[in-house]
Amino acid sequence: MDSKLAHIIVFFLLATSFKTLMARKESDGPEVIKLLKEFESEFWCKGKQFWPELIGVPAKLAKEIIEKENPSISDIPILLNGSPVTMDFRCDRVRLFDNILGYVVQIPTVT
Repeated sequence: MDSKLAHIIVFFLLATSFKTLMARKESDGPEVIKLLKEFESEFWCKGKQFWPELIGVPAKLAKEIIEKENPSISDIPILLNGSPVTMDFRCDRVRLFDNILGYVVQIPTVT
């Protein structure tokens, strides 16, 4: 019984140590609102976002299909699977990862 009481006390102590989350308002300042809009826009890119049906397709053909299905994508590098890449996000880029035979091995996704 004492261990249950100790767990309850620890739970309440932890729960009270966290701040409550609040929605942002215009009064928070234009910088905060601008950053939130930029963050949200990353998740609202136009057109098709991923192509699982292109796994196993030759990378050059996959590139043509992506360009046809989403004209807003202008940067489609073909990379060997496992190549290092930057972690930035762009709505106009899809990376194609292929194997040494030139076939797509990962789902092409807007990155």
